[in-house]
Amino acid sequence: MSIKPVVALIGRPNVGKSTLFNQFTKSRQALVADLSGLTRDRQYGDAEYEGKAFIVVDTGGIGEADDGRGDIDDYMSEQSYTAIHEADIIVFVVDARAGMIGADAEIGKFLHTLGKPVYVVANKVDGVHDSAPAEFYALGLGEPYPMAASHGRGVGNLLEVLTADMPEQDNMYEPDGLKLAIIGRPNVGKSTLVNRLLGEDRVVVFDMPGTTRDSIYIPYKRDGKDYVLIDTAGVRRRGKIDDKVEKFSVIKTLQAIEDSNVTVIVIDAQEGIVDQDLHMIGYALDAGRALVVAINKWDGLTSDQKNYIKIEMDRRFNFIPYVKVHQISALHGTNVGNLYPSILRAYQSSMFEVSTNRLTQILQDAVAASPPPTVGGRRIKLRYAHIGGHNPPVIVIHGNQTGSLPKSYQRYLENQFRQVFKLEGTPLNVVFKLNDNPFANKSDTPTKAKSQQLKQRERNRTQKFTTRDKKNVRHDTKPTKKR
Repeated sequence: MSIKPVVALIGRPNVGKSTLFNQFTKSRQALVADLSGLTRDRQYGDAEYEGKAFIVVDTGGIGEADDGRGDIDDYMSEQSYTAIHEADIIVFVVDARAGMIGADAEIGKFLHTLGKPVYVVANKVDGVHDSAPAEFYALGLGEPYPMAASHGRGVGNLLEVLTADMPEQDNMYEPDGLKLAIIGRPNVGKSTLVNRLLGEDRVVVFDMPGTTRDSIYIPYKRDGKDYVLIDTAGVRRRGKIDDKVEKFSVIKTLQAIEDSNVTVIVIDAQEGIVDQDLHMIGYALDAGRALVVAINKWDGLTSDQKNYIKIEMDRRFNFIPYVKVHQISALHGTNVGNLYPSILRAYQSSMFEVSTNRLTQILQDAVAASPPPTVGGRRIKLRYAHIGGHNPPVIVIHGNQTGSLPKSYQRYLENQFRQVFKLEGTPLNVVFKLNDNPFANKSDTPTKAKSQQLKQRERNRTQKFTTRDKKNVRHDTKPTKKR
């Protein structure tokens, strides 16, 4: 078994790396818009071409920006260089319309020192002369591959070359792991927590709200267990979202929640618990995802502030009593390690398995301890239960008159299941099914097809008897002789 090769897409800002990333992964996983410097972190995705699988990494641009962002561009370059060193193959994307500039030449010189396979892609060839890519021969990195990534032209040729020496997918080790989404409002410390969990500066941490714009998927191991950590862009109230890129980021956050097994929501203790925090918890619960709450920047609070936040937690989190809440400091690492046991328990709860017999016995015990009410003089009977799904767990209960079961009794049953199975951190869906009469929807009036079938059967029967009668006449009656 071999590890998937890693292909890094590098180049100046706004040359089309994210568009090529989307072509490779056959997705819209990377943000694409006509803004330079849009991708600020490393973005990981799975790609496959004719049975060959690899990991593709999209990076922030290398080179000077023209909007005065300064220091963050230096950090973006550092992230790009990190991706280059992680990669087995480098795809150097250049802009055929702009032609080769000094930054391209400097990047080319650096790539010469790596000793790794490098492929030059001259992107945006649509609308330029066929000879335009030729000037990139001067980089000394081999033949430039002409491409119009936004239209998919030239992508197949490049993939064929990139994957020529890669092993077949059947012989690949396919990494798997618990998908852990880190969500929260901008500047609450999500990226700092990600770096603390990983033990390295993997995503950009910069003292400016909204630094992380994409959702970043990062596979790693801890104590022999596989994880895929998802760092997301901050979500602001929808009324405050004016920028098109930030609207994209909200979508990426909600998609990350959907794609996760467990969601960790990070809340800024210094700002307190606000409505937007509760809205994001609602997003996670609506998606059926297991949840852990991390109150960050706890070390910076006074005793009075801590007592106030604790009172607020009791008041505002009363609708999620099964969710574990941790007070942490991502910057200093305080109590961060305690998140993992809660994350694992929440995941195990969301994926729990139990036999139908065991589940039905628990249901019958709960009913015996507190029977359901009567409706119209008839008692509601709950007959049996079984597992109907995972992440979130679904328990299906069959019985009669289940539509008349009060909400309070439904909550009672949910609490009984939670207590017996020690379910923590996950929503639990209890679904009630009515034991229908299998003949209830059968009509006495035959359908058109059935009527035709009955008529044909009657014609066959009539024809059968007519034929028999004719045979009887022919064999039993003797002809009269003429006199």
